Amino acid sequence: MHIRRFQEGDAQAISDLIALTLRTTNSRDYDAEYLEEDIRHLQPEDIKGRAAGQHFYVVEENGSIVGCGAIGSYWGSETESSLFTIFVHPSFQGRGIGRQIIQTLEQDPYFLRANRVEIPASITAVPFYMKMGYTCKGGSATPDEERLVRMEKHRQISS
Repeated sequence: MHIRRFQEGDAQAISDLIALTLRTTNSRDYDAEYLEEDIRHLQPEDIKGRAAGQHFYVVEENGSIVGCGAIGSYWGSETESSLFTIFVHPSFQGRGIGRQIIQTLEQDPYFLRANRVEIPASITAVPFYMKMGYTCKGGSATPDEERLVRMEKHRQISS
């Protein structure tokens, strides 16, 4: 398994990976209409746009992309960052790939400079992020109007 930065040619494979994961794994927590709306906004051009403004990583195994994740500034902040677009192919879930993605993102400059890192988490992913040390923002696991749970990790930055 190999983790590397996104390349423009990865966009279609990532879009396909996200669609499969949403339809397979997230379908237990979201209805098909909601998932298909998400998928409409995660097409290859959307992925390229996200990668242009974030540090986007992919996980490859035997030449195929089996996971992805990104980190970027939280609304332009220099002291807060956000994790985005974290997905693992359904056939590869439970093998530690998600953990490796988080560990990679937590070594990225956007993470290392941040006092606080937020994740707009799907209901499906909340237990995973809790295992990774993230907590529900404001102590509430209730999904917001976007049907996401806002999670965060506070950090002490050494001067």
